[in-house]
Amino acid sequence: MDREVKEAFIKSKSKDKQVSYEAYLYILQATEKRVDWAYEVWDDLLDGLTDKDNHQRSRSAQYLANLAKSDPENRMLTDLPRLWEVTRDEKFVTARHSLQSIWKVGLSGAEQNDRLMEYIWSIDLKTGQMKKIIR
Repeated sequence: MDREVKEAFIKSKSKDKQVSYEAYLYILQATEKRVDWAYEVWDDLLDGLTDKDNHQRSRSAQYLANLAKSDPENRMLTDLPRLWEVTRDEKFVTARHSLQSIWKVGLSGAEQNDRLMEYIWSIDLKTGQMKKIIR
């Protein structure tokens, strides 16, 4: 991972909203294509999915969804349940942002697509609740 990306991840947690937002945009752009450094931040992003700050939860979800294409070890197959939980976040905007980006997981491979579709089809459209997924 190059210095600019490392700095962007640090700045993305800044209390200065402008600094944080610029870093967020930079990371989204950097993760639009496959990268070889995904696992350098993967575990931190998983931890960010449960951060007390809803902005960090949202951003972690979006970054992980973008990094799914850079996951040759297929960790997303194991981590998708944690990512999916953010789509049901207590903060509507956090849930919406994560849901708007989670489709990228489905593009990262056939098995990831199948697993994501299981989650999508498990939603009861009347109640918004998830039906139990049996594996």
